[in-house]
Amino acid sequence: MGLLVDTADAVARAMQGVQDANDFGLSGRRHGQYALDLRADDAALAVLRSAGVGVLSEESGLERPDAVEIVIIDPVDGSTNASRGIPWYATSLCLVDADGPAAALVVNLASGVRYWAERGGGAFRDGEPIRASGLTRLGDAIVGLNGIPPQHLGYAQSRVFGAVALDLCQVAAGVFDGYVDCIREAHGAWDHAGGSLICREAGAVVVDCWDRDLFVLDHEARRTPIAAATPELLAPLLDARRAMLPL
Repeated sequence: MGLLVDTADAVARAMQGVQDANDFGLSGRRHGQYALDLRADDAALAVLRSAGVGVLSEESGLERPDAVEIVIIDPVDGSTNASRGIPWYATSLCLVDADGPAAALVVNLASGVRYWAERGGGAFRDGEPIRASGLTRLGDAIVGLNGIPPQHLGYAQSRVFGAVALDLCQVAAGVFDGYVDCIREAHGAWDHAGGSLICREAGAVVVDCWDRDLFVLDHEARRTPIAAATPELLAPLLDARRAMLPL
């Protein structure tokens, strides 16, 4: 976990430099990428490379795929929010070893709130244990969304905040009862890996809508994550998402 903390701290320092320079413009390198994404990625890579681990980063791709440990990282998940001054963006990290996801850390870069988990050790927010809500009935659920579904999915209320990693952590903490990605094939592992492990360690269930591995180490792979506080809630959420009209 120390490596993940050190990496997140390095990104936070880089983001302070972005704020001081008011450097929130686009990078000009690829669609939707901001200069802050590159500065954050450079800061993270300096720490991770020195530790000798492999890296799968949204911004710089896959390095050392044969390493014993690989860190999946989105240096700034929700960079559009960051560029607009919306305080909902995060560094998301997940360390994967031969047995799968081993440790995760998601840090809200605007507020400093930290969510973390280690395999088999539970999930935490700023040092306090967190648990999913335990809700089982879709009609009572408050659900986080990515995108707007073309038809109502049966929940009581929904929220769209714009940073998958932090949204999944709200399921882990019992703030949301579920999460539905309404845009097919929109997210790489860096978006959801950290939040997915934290959810699972908090007792929630997270799957890909189409039953694929969420922790795939492939920069081109995309997934459609669905999370729920309980298996009983996951089933109707999955049914509703799979029945959605095409966007």
